[in-house]
Amino acid sequence: MHMNDQFDTGMVVLANSGPTSACWSCGEMRAAHFCTSCGKVQPPAPADHFSFFGLPRKLDLDVARLERDFYELSRKLHPDLHGVTDTREQEWSLEQTSKLNDAYRTLKDPIGRTRYLLSLEGVELEEQSKAATEKARSTGQMKQQVVPPDLLEDVFELNMQLEELRVQKKMGEDDPALLEEIGKQKLALEAKQDVLLSELKGYWEEWDSAAEIDDSGRTRVRDKMVDLLNRRNYIRNLVRDVNKVLEM
Repeated sequence: MHMNDQFDTGMVVLANSGPTSACWSCGEMRAAHFCTSCGKVQPPAPADHFSFFGLPRKLDLDVARLERDFYELSRKLHPDLHGVTDTREQEWSLEQTSKLNDAYRTLKDPIGRTRYLLSLEGVELEEQSKAATEKARSTGQMKQQVVPPDLLEDVFELNMQLEELRVQKKMGEDDPALLEEIGKQKLALEAKQDVLLSELKGYWEEWDSAAEIDDSGRTRVRDKMVDLLNRRNYIRNLVRDVNKVLEM
């Protein structure tokens, strides 16, 4: 069998359509991650998660295709599957596989994908949250979170109920009616998370179109996604707090 027959490049050439150079082993033009002629894994090149899969920076991805590309690249890059013996190639293979896993894990998740794209646009939502947490720890103050206006009344009532439940649990008491009401509010919050996810997906089309129009359009859609993610993150944390009290 000819060496080229071992490597089906139908998908991989598309998935690795970034800049290429000569293969370090055979000298042929290679794909981004491995050589399509001899199959050798190539030194990793700097690339964001979208570029790693040869994708444009768009949010409405074909997740089924992303999964197919992931498993195909996993087979091509994993050192154990091709008996890699060269120490350099083994290191490159491990590094490429690690990058592949990180990119796939991030892009397949709709929230993770959006947050990551925003980070490429200079918006570090996670870093902002970490910075606020560290500041609270250093000053001894409670971390302040801005309550979304549409949740003010519900959050106030829920916090009172949670405090009442904490007191009851410390006293060994149990109020079924209170537990039922808190359970209902938890379900309502989880439903809001689903609604916000659907709304976020609606913004994807705006972003993917605005990316080809002008900076003002990109900024407008970006700000809407940031606001939505902040609201959804607040609700996620609130659900987490409810679960903690219920599990006391």
